This record gives sequence, structure tokens and C-alpha cells, in this order.
Amino acid sequence: MRPWQAGAVWGEVGAVALPRDLDLFALEGALWVASRPVGVPAYDFAFERFFACRRPYQRPTEVTAVGRLGAPEDYPATWAALAATGLRLVNDPAAHERASELPAWYPRIQALTPRSRWYEAPPSADEVEAAFGWPVFVKGARQTARHAAGLAIARDKPAYEALRASYLADPILTWQACVIREYVPLVPVGPGTPGKVPASFEFRTFWWRGALVGAGRYWLDVPEYRWSDAEARAALAVGAAAAARVDVPFLVVDLALTAAGRWVVIECNDGQEAAYAGVSAVALWRAILDHEAAAL
Repeated sequence: MRPWQAGAVWGEVGAVALPRDLDLFALEGALWVASRPVGVPAYDFAFERFFACRRPYQRPTEVTAVGRLGAPEDYPATWAALAATGLRLVNDPAAHERASELPAWYPRIQALTPRSRWYEAPPSADEVEAAFGWPVFVKGARQTARHAAGLAIARDKPAYEALRASYLADPILTWQACVIREYVPLVPVGPGTPGKVPASFEFRTFWWRGALVGAGRYWLDVPEYRWSDAEARAALAVGAAAAARVDVPFLVVDLALTAAGRWVVIECNDGQEAAYAGVSAVALWRAILDHEAAAL
């Protein structure tokens, strides 16, 4: 039922007040959004400049909303605290884990992404060499350390040993499970930023209930690049397969073209937490609204 349809049950959301810095509104009267700016231009979006955003004094007692709150340190706790007010984020904790944690999404799409193993802590260089050889790509189960090349790519044993020491001291990585991935050469698109992972022919895609609602280039610090129609069809076929297998209401799938000409999944993420990258935020939200309208 849409928020504005006759027969909707109205009232304050739950018995507990929402956080004061949380903006809850009905987008075009069709989709609830819970928004909190985080100060990152690639993530924040001024919804009211492009859409009708209504904030009724009395709201439904139960609301399911898309969260644009940044990345909470403890998603299950945040989800539970909001649920106590009657506000449920569209991705429940189980869906969030499937979208965000490589050990949760990798088994579902193993054939679509580089070979990976994960460990409670960074393994020894000997273990990595035996399992993968060199080079390898290293990341946390959730994310890299701001794409820093020195914390992501180890081309030989000494480089890995230095990376391992830095990993254990890094505030972003040290709390995450350690993931070792097969290093797969990708099609480059430019030098990128010094000290960062090399920019590749990579694209960010957003999927809403299994349907594609946005796609755009991932890297913004290089000259603009685009895919051809044939490249887009091939890439999006992989993305659609990944979205179906991961099965999350609002999902991001990042796709890249390997030097061998194969499209692979680089990473999955919760669409609520993902930056837009080169995806048009206006077009993304319009596509989600259109999908919701078609589902009525």
C-alpha cells in the first residue's frame, strides 16, 4: 500500500521517537526514504531539488524505508533500534550481510568473481603462496582501505609481509576478516591517483528487487570512459545473475572487464550504503519509483 492510499493506517511511527538527525519522508508519495547526510558528495543527495518529499505529521505505524544513512558501524544494532520505532530498513540484517560481507556473497557467485579465501587474520606469506602464488589482491571482508594500493596488492612475498604488517595496524582493515583474492589483470582506463589501486574498466550497478535501476562508471578520477552496447549487455548479464543469486532488495554489484575479455564481479554491497560513483542519482531514484509503480 502506498503511503497516501486511502485505507492506510496512520499514526506516529512506533512508541520510540526517531533520531533527531534522521529525515524520514515519502518520495513522490510512493517510497519511504530515511536520510542522513554524511558530508560525502558522491553519497549525499538533495532529494527535494528533484522530487516531491512529503513528511506527514502523522505517519503509518509501520514503515519500510530505504536508508541513506552512511555505513553504520553495527548494522544489526542500527536496524533493531530503528525497528523499535516502527521503521524498518529495506535490507534486513541478513540481507545486509549477504550484500556487504564477501564470505556471505562469494559462495553464491563463486563462478562470477575471482577466486577468494578468507581468514580471521591475515595469513602467513607461506600460506598465501601455497594457496595462490603471486601476485594477490588483499582486502577486508567488507572493503579495502580507501583503495590504497600498498594495502591491497602484493606482488611477491616481501611485499605481502610488509602489507600484512600494515593491515594489522590499519584502523579500517584490522577489525575485518582478511580476504585473499586471485589477482586478475583488468583493462586499465588511466593512471588514476598515485598510491591507489589502478583504475580499471569498472562499472557500478544498482539493483532494486532484482531489476537494474542504475549503472555508471566506477572511477571518477580518470578521463571519462563508457561501455559499448555490446559490452553493456555482456556486463549486465553477469550483474543480473549475481543480483539474482545474492537476492537482496537493494544491492550494488561492481563489474569489471578482465584483460582476457571476461566480465567479473569485483564486489557486492548494500545499495543503502553505496556511493553513486558515475550513476545518475536522479535517474536511479526515478527508476526505483517507476519499478514500484509498475509493481502496484
